[in-house]
Amino acid sequence: MQRTRALFLVTLTALLSTACQGVRTLSDPTLQLRTTGGEELGVSTDYGILFLGRTARSGPVQITAWFGDGPNVEKTVIEPIGHGLYTAETEIRLPEVEMSFDDPKPGAKLVVIGRTDKGPWSETVTVSEDSRVLGLITTVPAALRSAPDQIGAGVFVLVDKDGTRKKLVGLVSGRVRLQSGEGEREYLTVVGPTDLWRLVSHRREPHTRRRWVYREDIM
Repeated sequence: MQRTRALFLVTLTALLSTACQGVRTLSDPTLQLRTTGGEELGVSTDYGILFLGRTARSGPVQITAWFGDGPNVEKTVIEPIGHGLYTAETEIRLPEVEMSFDDPKPGAKLVVIGRTDKGPWSETVTVSEDSRVLGLITTVPAALRSAPDQIGAGVFVLVDKDGTRKKLVGLVSGRVRLQSGEGEREYLTVVGPTDLWRLVSHRREPHTRRRWVYREDIM
């Protein structure tokens, strides 16, 4: 009887683990944040939430995250981590994505993923190079011309060919237009890997971090 019960518990644990992995695979690390100053986007990473704080640099923030079964809203407060980057801590574990700290080379293909009221969108961009601009720049995705309020959208490098695994390399920070002998050029500006490390250094030690809360509304 004890052996049968032990086998049952092992099987149940394995099923629950598989179910959780399935939800996390289907979930979206893109976040919508509502602050006292408006709305912006952010990304939930394996080191915590990351956003630019363009609408507020302190105070309360309402974070909407998408799981496999739909959206979930969490309320928390903004925490600065330096150099124009901000984070926040929720009581539940949100869908997350790995981070990459390697600077993409000019010509490399990246994927920008954002979210509007109509849902998520994604578009491939190419890393550009211009001596007049410091930092990571890319071509401008067409989606941002029709939805310009996508500050904080994640910029990712694809790890595998089918695109199922990706890593965050930056956050969309704006657009810049420059004049040249060939006419006007426009680039997408990205806060990239040279700044994202600040979130890693800000991360609290395990014994001081808030424990995750498991609630029925997110199962």
